[in-house]
Amino acid sequence: MAYPNTRMRRLRASAGLRGLVRETGLRAEQLVLPLFVAEAGAPSVPEGPLELPALTRLSISGAIERAREAAEMGIGAVIVFGVPAQKDAEGTGAYDDEGIVQLTVRALKQALPGGPLVITDVCLCEYTDHGHCGVVHEGGSIDNDATLELLARTAVSHARAGADMVAPSDMMDGRVGALRAELDSEGFTDTPILAYSAKFASAFYGPFRDAAGSAPAFGDRRSYQLDPANGAQALREAVLDVGEGADMLMVKPALAYGDLIAAVKRETGLPVAAYNVSGEYAMVRAAAAAGALDEGKAVLEILTSLARAGADTIITYHALDAARWLA
Repeated sequence: MAYPNTRMRRLRASAGLRGLVRETGLRAEQLVLPLFVAEAGAPSVPEGPLELPALTRLSISGAIERAREAAEMGIGAVIVFGVPAQKDAEGTGAYDDEGIVQLTVRALKQALPGGPLVITDVCLCEYTDHGHCGVVHEGGSIDNDATLELLARTAVSHARAGADMVAPSDMMDGRVGALRAELDSEGFTDTPILAYSAKFASAFYGPFRDAAGSAPAFGDRRSYQLDPANGAQALREAVLDVGEGADMLMVKPALAYGDLIAAVKRETGLPVAAYNVSGEYAMVRAAAAAGALDEGKAVLEILTSLARAGADTIITYHALDAARWLA
């Protein structure tokens, strides 16, 4: 019925009424905190103009303390990115059982057996001397199929170390199926895969690449990451990953891709993670430092919008602060 019989403002008149009919909830347990863990001797991070505390490189003991803080705040999981001291053309540090991620996972599981969950990023870019996510042919092209074996080996080494979930972020064709087959053959049938299915060649990754030391030494990643203009292609990627055995799907970045978060959720019915990436984090920090907005209110509004779009899980550098504000 139309006005005056219907007055939409009646359910907005007080905080109690607004809370009673709120459609989208946001909880700390939906959040995932990224951890950058550096091996002794890894190159230092270039100093930037902004203070970005969530992108600080940590020692293994520092990662344990930050994960402990996350657990105390009710945050559901951490995702571990490794920064090695040495790199080579095939990224051998990625699948070394004594590599920085593997050592960190074992330390986290031993120190914090009750949680949070430990997710590992499965990619080669942090470990290759050329900074690309796969094996590079002479001439600069990426050998998709040769890369799959190395990614699968990396995932198994992470699972062997105790990872609760592995998350391939490379965007090679067929990598979810390759990981699933290798994990199953090694007895890790219960290890779920969070696939970076809709990962775009975005302008919003700069601070991450500094923290992870993963900027490509030549060219860019547009030959394997998605064109930001291609939503239908992103959906097709997600559907293909479902068919290969993905247990969860990711859309990355988040803020400019709410339409795809909603579409992937609607199309697949699987749990969807949104990655609120480093450039998005930096923009809010810069605006707050300039006095242009209230950081707490802005962050919670952003994260709520991602949940409203359909994200079940949100990977965000704001996780610790957001958990405090929610509390």
